[in-house]
Amino acid sequence: MRVMVLAKVTQSSESGTLPDEKALAEMDKFKEELVKAGVLLAAEGLKGSAYGKRVKFQGAKRTVIDGPFTETKELVAGFSLLQVKSMDEAVEWLKRSPFQEGEVEIRPLFEAEDFAPSDPSGQLRQREEELRKSDPSSPYRR
Repeated sequence: MRVMVLAKVTQSSESGTLPDEKALAEMDKFKEELVKAGVLLAAEGLKGSAYGKRVKFQGAKRTVIDGPFTETKELVAGFSLLQVKSMDEAVEWLKRSPFQEGEVEIRPLFEAEDFAPSDPSGQLRQREEELRKSDPSSPYRR
């Protein structure tokens, strides 16, 4: 089971305040534990919403909205992708994280087999797998 951990913004992360050396070292140690356990697939932090853009879709119309975004309580400050056996395992890993403030959301990713009812022939799922294998250096590959 793959899950995405979404770290919500805090006042300091949205303002661009970088973590101190101690906090970075603690996070590095935690990531090392995840890597050694074979759980961590990816982990990245995001710059504040002032650096971002949103693209709004309404039929064929596309509207670009520049950051910063005013409603910050739902913004994401970073993410991790974990390969775990269950949601409970993901929760247990996150309880051990060095976060001192904020909130994370853990959500399972769709897997190809989840789409079987919409793809009875299996052709679309096969195409997805071929696409993932087409470029060995692509981060899309798993």
